Amino acid sequence: MRSVPFWLDTFPKSRRRSYPRLRGEHQASIVVVGGGLTGVACAYAFAAADVDVVLVEADVIGNGATAGSSGLLRDGFGGSVQESVARHGVGTTRALWEGMRKGSLEFASVLRRLAIRCDLQPMDILTVAGANPAAVKQLKREQSTRRDLGADAAWLSPAAAAREAALDTGGAIRTRGAAIDPLRACVGLAAAAAARGARLHERTVVRRIKPSSRFVEVVCNGASVRADAVVVATGAPLPDLRGLRRHLDATSEYAAITEPLPAVMRRQVGRRAAAVEDAAAPHRLVRWIPGDRIMIRGGRQPQVAPRLRGQVLVQRTGQIMYELSLLYPAVSGIQPVAAWDSVDYETVDGLPFVGLHRNYPRHLFAFTPSRHGAGLAWTAARLLVRRYQQAAARADEAFGFARIL
Repeated sequence: MRSVPFWLDTFPKSRRRSYPRLRGEHQASIVVVGGGLTGVACAYAFAAADVDVVLVEADVIGNGATAGSSGLLRDGFGGSVQESVARHGVGTTRALWEGMRKGSLEFASVLRRLAIRCDLQPMDILTVAGANPAAVKQLKREQSTRRDLGADAAWLSPAAAAREAALDTGGAIRTRGAAIDPLRACVGLAAAAAARGARLHERTVVRRIKPSSRFVEVVCNGASVRADAVVVATGAPLPDLRGLRRHLDATSEYAAITEPLPAVMRRQVGRRAAAVEDAAAPHRLVRWIPGDRIMIRGGRQPQVAPRLRGQVLVQRTGQIMYELSLLYPAVSGIQPVAAWDSVDYETVDGLPFVGLHRNYPRHLFAFTPSRHGAGLAWTAARLLVRRYQQAAARADEAFGFARIL
């Protein structure tokens, strides 16, 4: 079993474009810190808007959380709409859902227009409840709340869920979505950003961010960039931003890819056209991968110490594979060919933070937890371009820190 993210392990090195390390002193309008899908989407969106942009990535573009993600584009956000309405109200929840829905649709359109080969295909998402009547009742309330917001959220009866995905469940919510190879999407979008004039740099570690009344200076290892504003699109808060840590919670999540399913198993797991996620704990996510493989993600827990990562990965892989066999008894005994962990930064309310923070002048933030899908990267990019151009929409405020401050 390989402990390398599947998307990274299957990406041909011959197709990988490298970008130079940043050296010396530079000027730009925008500096983007972070070369995952969100950072690259920001670089492309700013460059497409004729804004002079520099992106710096501490490692290699796309090799971090992006390479370990599920690659789903959601019609809205992940998690409970009911909880969001109870905490933030209908207006804020509707703005968040609609903003992310539009972001996913626009992102898919951009990937097609740029002819980025990333295995883009439709893939609905089924949110399932167990057979427990209380769980089914709760999920029906969730579906009703989503419909009240105008979301396309159809209810599937137990019989329909069984036909669709061979699930023994009390019902499911179907929402529209799509699937991509997130690493190929990131690498392709980076090349498109560079073609638009964005300056991309790998292996460039940010040491300090120093704002002033007229500009912000981003100090790196052996280089610096002076700009109008900085976009922080990293998962973890940088050392200069330690005050934001109270808004974020570092977690470890685990994923595994199975060997190809034999024909006898494929006939017993439904149409394999939709991803499946749990409405409640343990919050597993199952999606189908080209080549008749299954990806399962789950086992989320507080971030594991580096010295324990290998040991915990083995334990968590066994756990999520067992959970997969409970969900689909027909695949019991199938072996994982790859498993990996990834660090994700959940926000205090489980929803993204995109926009300004009153304590950090000339900073634009894009904290985009992975549970909300890859389309959130484009939502964040378009919102931050509007914010920089002082053309923010009223609905954009729902994504900002003011939601909790």
